[in-house]
Amino acid sequence: MKNVEVLLVNAFIHQGAGGNAAGVVFHADRQQLTRAEKLAIAHAVGASETAFVAQDDEVDFELSFFTPTEEVDFCGHATLAAFSMMYKTGLVREGQFTQRTKADLLAVTIDPSGHVVMQQRLPEYRGVLSYEAIAELIGLDAALLASTQLPIEIVSTGLADIIVPIPHGYLDSIQVNQPLMTEFCHKHHVIGLHAFELSNDSTDVTASCRNFAPLVGIAEESATGSANGTLACYLTKHGVMADSPHFTFEQGRAMECLSLISVTVESDEHGIIDVRVGGAAQLMASKNIQL
Repeated sequence: MKNVEVLLVNAFIHQGAGGNAAGVVFHADRQQLTRAEKLAIAHAVGASETAFVAQDDEVDFELSFFTPTEEVDFCGHATLAAFSMMYKTGLVREGQFTQRTKADLLAVTIDPSGHVVMQQRLPEYRGVLSYEAIAELIGLDAALLASTQLPIEIVSTGLADIIVPIPHGYLDSIQVNQPLMTEFCHKHHVIGLHAFELSNDSTDVTASCRNFAPLVGIAEESATGSANGTLACYLTKHGVMADSPHFTFEQGRAMECLSLISVTVESDEHGIIDVRVGGAAQLMASKNIQL
């Protein structure tokens, strides 16, 4: 019988609160955890994702990510949780590291304050969807969605999401049809739907967001690193907030669990050349799971 310690961490916290819960398991290689055991642990933890950290022969670490129902190629908030805890427990010091994920080899930087910044894959734009198709998924009128004059687009920086602009004031009115959303995501090979409304000029927040991924067992998520990296690329592509490469997104408001995600997008004359997502995390608890 194996006794596995799992750290429960809130990632992308704002002023010491909010964030998105993730499980973190160190030394997954030493414990010789199988894929089935990782899935069982993630199911027992019940967080949207659990990260398993292992040593790697070529780079610093290998990370794998499991929802309660399946493995996913990458998870931003679980990466943040894992590296933040490695720093706070003394497994690493500040500096730059390389993690192997199923999405890619990606850089992670930790500054002396423990702030973690994660590199993401360069964006892939996989097509535009109709307002009518999305309207029935989220309970808003197609004409209302069209009034943003921005497209609904599938974009990936490691995980493919449907990026959906919402007119200001309507984000909290979304009512997801879970069965339809699950079927739609499966058909279009996306992890979920990331809706946003641009903030007004009186705030430093670029946009407020909501994220839904029922295909992988997540009804709604309070902070998503990968999806907000994708959103920053979408906004850059379409010339929104074009005067700055820095974006700040809030998420989780509708869940009463406000989170803050920072993104920097670097571009040159050929397009986007670097995407980095950052935030803070804190340990909430730990638990032992017996297999």
